[in-house]
Amino acid sequence: MSVIRAMVVEDSAMMRQLVLFALERVPEVVCDEADDGLDALRKLRREPYQLVFLDINMPIMDGLKLLEMLRKDPQYRTVPIVMLTTEGRPEDISRAMELGASAYLTKPIQAQQVVDTAREVLKLDD
Repeated sequence: MSVIRAMVVEDSAMMRQLVLFALERVPEVVCDEADDGLDALRKLRREPYQLVFLDINMPIMDGLKLLEMLRKDPQYRTVPIVMLTTEGRPEDISRAMELGASAYLTKPIQAQQVVDTAREVLKLDD
């Protein structure tokens, strides 16, 4: 079984740790982290990732801008990108989905939601 590299991009250290801890429950997944969009962009360009969990509201570069940039990059055009946000309005969800999000989780989130969503977008069997 091959390793799946995941990047968790979240400016809240507590939320980032929750997502990282949850993803550790998926045996195939190995995680890295970034605390804003610019930090993530640098890391994502350095090495390939097969899964990204991405907060929308962050300083320096927000998640929607990073999502848009990643979807224009051939390396990340089809990589699953899961949005994490406190913004649960239908127009926010549709904007993220139009930009190419694979899934959308509204905070507060539970660890099991993270695990289930990761398995779903990666098409992993139970």
